[in-house]
Amino acid sequence: MTRKVHVAGVGMIPFTKPGKSENYDIMGGRAARAALADAGVDYSLIRQAYVGYVYGDSTAGQAALYGVGLTGIPIINVNNNCATGSSALFLARQAVASGAVECALAVGFEQMRPGALKRVWDDRPAPMLRFNNLMADLQGYDEATPGAAQIFGGAGVSHMRKYGTKPETFAKISVKARKHAAHNPNAVFRELLTEEQVLDSPHMFGPLTRFQCCPPTCGAAAAVVCSEDFARKHGLAADVVIEAQALTTDTPSTFEARDMMQLVGYDMTAAAAAQVYEAAGIGPEDVQVVELHDCFTANELITYEGLGLTPEGTAEKFILDGDNTYGGRVVTNPSGGLLSKGHPLGATGLAQCAELVWQLRGRAEARQVDGARIGLQHNLGLGGACVVTLYKKVD
Repeated sequence: MTRKVHVAGVGMIPFTKPGKSENYDIMGGRAARAALADAGVDYSLIRQAYVGYVYGDSTAGQAALYGVGLTGIPIINVNNNCATGSSALFLARQAVASGAVECALAVGFEQMRPGALKRVWDDRPAPMLRFNNLMADLQGYDEATPGAAQIFGGAGVSHMRKYGTKPETFAKISVKARKHAAHNPNAVFRELLTEEQVLDSPHMFGPLTRFQCCPPTCGAAAAVVCSEDFARKHGLAADVVIEAQALTTDTPSTFEARDMMQLVGYDMTAAAAAQVYEAAGIGPEDVQVVELHDCFTANELITYEGLGLTPEGTAEKFILDGDNTYGGRVVTNPSGGLLSKGHPLGATGLAQCAELVWQLRGRAEARQVDGARIGLQHNLGLGGACVVTLYKKVD
C-alpha cells in the first residue's frame, strides 16, 4: 500500500545565462528556502532531502543545504542526466508514499558553462558511447556540430521521413515557446521570435536551427512533498497531489529499432506515460496543461505523440491546429519550456513541477491555463531515464 503524496510547496529562482548566476550552493539554498516558505514548513521538519545536479563534485547537495540548516538528516545526491530534477522528486515522493518519512525535500540546481555540453572525463568509457556509436552508424557524425543537436535533430529527420513533417512546423514550436516565456519572469529568453527568424538562424542538424535548441542555463528549483496526515497536522496546503509517477529506462527497442526517435527515448516516454495513465485511471484527453522536455523542437514534436496527446503521425496537425497552446486542446510548456525558460540540467524537472503546481493553484498569473485541474510533466535524460508525473488539483 502507498499513500497519496501532496506537493506542499515549490520554489525556483530566475534562470540566467552562464557567468551571470550565483554559485550553485547559493542558488540551491535559495530555491530550497523558497519551497519551504511556500509550504510554510520549517527545515527542521524535513526528514530526507534529495538533491540533483549533473555537473558538480560529490556532496554538492550537502553544500547547498548546509546553508539552509544543519539538522543531520539524510541528504542524497542524484544524477540522472537531464532527468535529474525529476529523479530527485521521484525519490522524495517514493519516500513519503512508502511511509518511510512524512515530509521530504527535493532540490535541483545547475551552474553551467557557456557552449554545448561536453564530457568531463576523457580517460574512461563515456556513458553515451553506445548511443553515439549507433547514431554514427545511422546518420554519420559531424565533429563540428554539438552531439545533442545531432541526436535530437536525427529524431526530427526520422519523423519527417515517416510522416512528411515540414521543417517550418518545428520552427513554430520555438515561436510558441517565446510567446509563452514572454509572461514568465523566471525565463531567460522572453523576446518574441518570428518563424522567419527561427528558420534563418544558423543551421544545426536536420530541421534544427540555433533558435530551436535550448540554451545552457544556470538556476535552481525545489519542492516540498508530504503525506496528507502531515499536511493536516501542520495546516499545510494539500490541494495538489502527485496522482501518479513513473521512472523508466531504456529497453532493447532503443537500440534494436535502429531509429533515431527510439534512440532519443521515444519508447521510454511512451512506457512511462502508459504507466502513469493506468495508475491514475485517466487518459491524455483529461490533461489541460503539460510541461514537457523540449530540449530541442524535434523532441517536443515527437513527445506530443509519445505522451499520447495526439496519435502517432499527427503531431504536425496538432501544431498547425493550435492544439498545443492557449485556446487549443492542451497548453504545452506555458513556462516557455527549456527552449525559452532555459535548461539548467539538474533544476529543470523541479522547475517543471513548480510551474504545474502554480497552474493548478491558479497562481500562474498571465500564463494561467483556464480550468487547469490535471497537469502532466515529462522530463527526459539520455543515457537514459524518463520521468512522467501526473498532478491533480483536489478540493
